[in-house]
Amino acid sequence: MIEELIPAPASAAHTRVDSAAAVRGLFPEEAAAVARAVPKRRQEYASVRMCARLAMGALGVPSVALLSGRRGAPRWPEGLVGSMTHCAGYRAAVVGRVSDYRGLGIDAEPNSPLPEDVLEYVSLPQERDRLRALGAAAPDVCWDRLLFSAKEAVFKVWYPLTGRELDFGEADVRIDAGAGTSTPGPYASGTFSADVLIPAGGPDGAHLKLLEGRWLCRDGLVVTAIALRRRTDGPPPGS
Repeated sequence: MIEELIPAPASAAHTRVDSAAAVRGLFPEEAAAVARAVPKRRQEYASVRMCARLAMGALGVPSVALLSGRRGAPRWPEGLVGSMTHCAGYRAAVVGRVSDYRGLGIDAEPNSPLPEDVLEYVSLPQERDRLRALGAAAPDVCWDRLLFSAKEAVFKVWYPLTGRELDFGEADVRIDAGAGTSTPGPYASGTFSADVLIPAGGPDGAHLKLLEGRWLCRDGLVVTAIALRRRTDGPPPGS
């Protein structure tokens, strides 16, 4: 699914089935990082890193340990940017070169309503108004969950570039109903945009004011992705 939202030159990989091989394939540093985790956490940690290494391999990048930094953001090898996501029944990763992308952010969630009282915490009043209109037009998509997923994708692009926290109320997300929502059914797709309400600062500030992404609802999941392409009028960082 995720490869449909972020096409080449980025590389994506996903799995819907966990395997013992993924755990066995952890690098020693990774295994140490989850040594005290419950088996479920260890398995999802291993499976999503397996996906990341498959995506890296498709770019010709050798496998390395992928440890987590502050707030759990993966520390990618020099020259790469990427994102990982996991939810029940789905793990995915996307990787690209810094010469092509400033940032990548993906998120997957079950296509089910958010838990009670969570929506008010993660959304702005105007977003809730728009969700009600979307829900009336296409009730098969859990728009509140899709909004949450879109914000997660925004944060995964924002944080590595700024090193700053971004609260749920500091991004105003607009979701386009897109294709497949005019009639009931299990499939829909569209786009979204996020107006970031606080300044990013630094060299990436202008690029992070308005972020645009794509979403897909299928097979019991909602998946969101942002690919912040690099402008061609300047060199990549460190060059």
